[in-house]
Amino acid sequence: MKTFVTLLLISLYLLSSCKQEVDYAKAEEYIRESERQWAESVASGDTNIIKRIIAEDFVGVSPEGEQYGKAAMIKETGTAPQRFLSNHLNDIKIRFYGNFAIAQGDETWVKRAGSSTARFVWTDTWIFRDNKWEILAAEDLIAPVRPK
Repeated sequence: MKTFVTLLLISLYLLSSCKQEVDYAKAEEYIRESERQWAESVASGDTNIIKRIIAEDFVGVSPEGEQYGKAAMIKETGTAPQRFLSNHLNDIKIRFYGNFAIAQGDETWVKRAGSSTARFVWTDTWIFRDNKWEILAAEDLIAPVRPK
């Protein structure tokens, strides 16, 4: 019986120590800045941000309805500057649900061909695991630029 109680106490301790505490203020700042960097990477071609924030088991849905993974996103980011002059985050709203966050926002881009301008409107699902925030899922659509 003593062994059972000891094992039970050790198990409870291990379970409680595995629980990850989330600092939501820091998380919001990190997610907001990461989303801004991801938007900017469309014009810069910097794949480092993608490698850092996209989960290995990530699944995205393009504006055309196609699914893609992390490797495809890295490849696409590297070649995007051939098509985009700029891309800037306009707005973002972040809501937390335990170790998940939903980030919804929009960004305005300018393409090289014809200097066309439009917006990406998107929803990203973030997860806090292994002591870091990363994007698990994303869905994008293209929308017209809002009138000023």
